[in-house]
Amino acid sequence: MKSTHGGIALVGFDADDTLWRSQDYFDEAQQRFESIVAAYVDLADVGQRLYQYESRNIAFFGYGVKGMALSMIEAAIDITGARIRAADIGRIIHLAKELLQHPVELLPGVRDAVAAVATQHPVVLITKGDLFHQEAKVRDSGLSDLFRRIEVVSEKDPATYARLLAEFGIDAAQFLMVGNSLRSDIAPVLELGGWGVHVPYHTTWAHEAEATLTHGQGRMRTLASLSDLPPTLHELEIQSRLQLAPQGEWIA
Repeated sequence: MKSTHGGIALVGFDADDTLWRSQDYFDEAQQRFESIVAAYVDLADVGQRLYQYESRNIAFFGYGVKGMALSMIEAAIDITGARIRAADIGRIIHLAKELLQHPVELLPGVRDAVAAVATQHPVVLITKGDLFHQEAKVRDSGLSDLFRRIEVVSEKDPATYARLLAEFGIDAAQFLMVGNSLRSDIAPVLELGGWGVHVPYHTTWAHEAEATLTHGQGRMRTLASLSDLPPTLHELEIQSRLQLAPQGEWIA
């Protein structure tokens, strides 16, 4: 049974590059990968070529370190014409292992912001990527006690959010998502009729940068820091209640 009360009933948070650093480590690994491949070929677009393999392989390997590692190995073999040495394949595998062990470093103001929101609304964590790695990062973050539920999903699209909202028992218009990715955190929720707070990170994977907002820009805010979330959430809460029609139906 879905809740029919007005206002925002649930706040979702993304994890990587919203609560803690992540893409920085991937960027560093890619630079080291490019230096390995540079010993075999003189190309200026190795990074772009790697992304082509990563993008194509999402359907096979999903998101996260393991998918990136397999894509790096495949790209290295193809780019070098299979001349890459086994020792350098080993170096690429070592890069992946280092990525899986990087420390969890919370971004400034995160703990206080999430805790403040949690005093006013139930909060959930919705993230995608490798299950074991994401679970380890949530555990090491020290934030798990703040979330009612932690969801690690294979994709963050309208269908996934619709399924989760059905499980949570709320309408999309009562849900607000906070994240750094327009593609994964904001656009799908706006499309369903929900609310979004975009907190851009200083570096973004090319795949997540591919986003076009076609719905509900008036239901979104962009913040420079998560520290600004509590007052912004209060503003959106008021707006959400004003958009409740007298008959109890949400205005699109």
